[in-house]
Amino acid sequence: MGRTRPASAFTLRRVELRDIEIFLTLAEELHFSRTAERLHVSQARVSQAIKAQERRIGAPLFDRTSRRVRLTPVGEQLRDDLRTAYDAIQAGLSRAADSVRGVTGTIRVGVMGALGHELRGTIDLFLGRYPGCGVRLQEIHFSDPFAALRTGQVDVALLWRPVREADLAEGPVLFTEGRVLAVSAAHHLAGRSEVSLEDLGDCVTIDLGTLPSGWIEAMVPSRTPSGRPIPRGPHAATLHEILTSVAADAFVTPLNQHARHYYSHPGVVLVPIHDASATEWALVWRANDTSALLRAFVETAATVGSRSLDLP
Repeated sequence: MGRTRPASAFTLRRVELRDIEIFLTLAEELHFSRTAERLHVSQARVSQAIKAQERRIGAPLFDRTSRRVRLTPVGEQLRDDLRTAYDAIQAGLSRAADSVRGVTGTIRVGVMGALGHELRGTIDLFLGRYPGCGVRLQEIHFSDPFAALRTGQVDVALLWRPVREADLAEGPVLFTEGRVLAVSAAHHLAGRSEVSLEDLGDCVTIDLGTLPSGWIEAMVPSRTPSGRPIPRGPHAATLHEILTSVAADAFVTPLNQHARHYYSHPGVVLVPIHDASATEWALVWRANDTSALLRAFVETAATVGSRSLDLP
C-alpha cells in the first residue's frame, strides 16, 4: 500500500489563488483598507486570509500596529517566492483566454523610415493567417528608438540589434544588410568603388550621440581597425540634418545600405564600406507583453525568416 500523506502537508498545499492575491496585494499596499478596496472585498476578508496563511506557515507574515503594517522577514521571502509563480499563472490564464477568443485587433508596428516597405511580405502573411486582424505602421525616430514601445504607442518595433534593455525583449532577425559611407560629391572618397573603416581615420564623422552606445560604436566606431582615432564632428538628430551636413562637405557618416535604395540627397554620394559589420534588424517588444496578437505577429515573422536587404 502507498503511504498516506499527512493531513497537515495536504492542508499546507491547499492555498486558494484568491488568498495568494490578497497576500501579494497587501504586501504592496501595506494597508488593509486599501487592499480591500483594490480587490473589492471586505477588510474582514483580507484579515481572515492573512491569518489563515499565517496559521498554515506557523509564523507572522506582517507586523501590524495601529500606525503601520510591514512585512516580516518570513513575509518578504514568501512575497518574493509567490510573485513569480502568481504572475506566471495569470499569464497562462490570459493566454488560454486569448486562444479561446481567437486573435483579433490591430497590431501597431514601429519602423524607421522606409523599412516598413520591406515588411510587406510578413504583413501580408499575417493578415492572411488572421483575417480578423489589422496592421498599422508607425514611424519611430532613430534618435529615441525605444520611447514609442515604452509609452505603449506601438506594440512591436523593427530595430537594430542588439537591444540591451532589461524591459524589452528581442525576437527574430528579419533583415541583414551592409553599410555605406555618405560623403559629399566633392569629397576625395566619392569616386571610390568602396572604402574601408580605416579610411574614417582621415575624416570627421557626425556625432550620433543620442543613439544607444552600442549602436554608435557599431555604426561609427571611435577607432579604426589599426587603432587610429576617428574624429567626431557636431551632433545631428535627424537624417535630413545628417545628409545636409554631408552635402556641405564638412563631415562624413556611415549609414545602413538600404539608404542607397530609399534615400537620395543632392550632392551626397553613398560608397559601400567593405569591412563594416552587417546590421541586423529584429523585432523588439515590451518584455511583459504576453498578448496573443503580439505572439501571432512575431511567430508569423519567424516563419518568413531572415533575408538580406540586397537592394540596388
